[in-house]
Amino acid sequence: MAINIILLGPPGAGKGTQARRLIDERGLVQLSTGDMLREARNSGTEMGKRVAEVMDRGELVTDEIVIGLIREKLGQGGKGFIFDGFPRTLAQADALQALMAEMDQRIDAVIEMRVDDAALVSRISGRFTCGNCGEVYHDVTKPTKEPGKCDVCGSTDLRRRADDNEESLKTRLMEYYKKTSPLIGYYYVKGNLNPVDGLAEIDEVAGQIARVLDKLPS
Repeated sequence: MAINIILLGPPGAGKGTQARRLIDERGLVQLSTGDMLREARNSGTEMGKRVAEVMDRGELVTDEIVIGLIREKLGQGGKGFIFDGFPRTLAQADALQALMAEMDQRIDAVIEMRVDDAALVSRISGRFTCGNCGEVYHDVTKPTKEPGKCDVCGSTDLRRRADDNEESLKTRLMEYYKKTSPLIGYYYVKGNLNPVDGLAEIDEVAGQIARVLDKLPS
């Protein structure tokens, strides 16, 4: 059975980490807006040319274009999709809902990764990732076994985001609460919102998500 899910939560909640688990364990495809735009830009398709023109002008890609990219991905079929970073607004949620209906598909579950803002500061300020495979680490809670070397792929290309600091985080959180947090109420009313404890250990969070997905009707 194909499963389509949305991961909701503020920056640093662990959405990327859990998305990778779902890809490995359930064969789902992650639909990340940034990845789709980069892929489209290099594809040479008509949609890719539109994306390149907009980005080259330094403008934001419209919701219409992003929905067009998602339509292409959904048309490829598979075991299901993880929406990560989209929708971010109520208007985008409505557009996605209309697209899914048009393609005779649905959002099966919305996973809300709940976290405490103060705890996020600690989590994010110590976070770094492997530039090669994307594995996420933390100075305190998940250091690399060998300093300066990724446990998964052995790369020494370990990176910290420039905005992974308290001041930048507060700005990103404000943006999330203004634009994205209303989606929690939106999906609660639709009946497919499922809160999980985003501050639990990674395996425990994955277990909570698995229990939600395993209860979905086949």
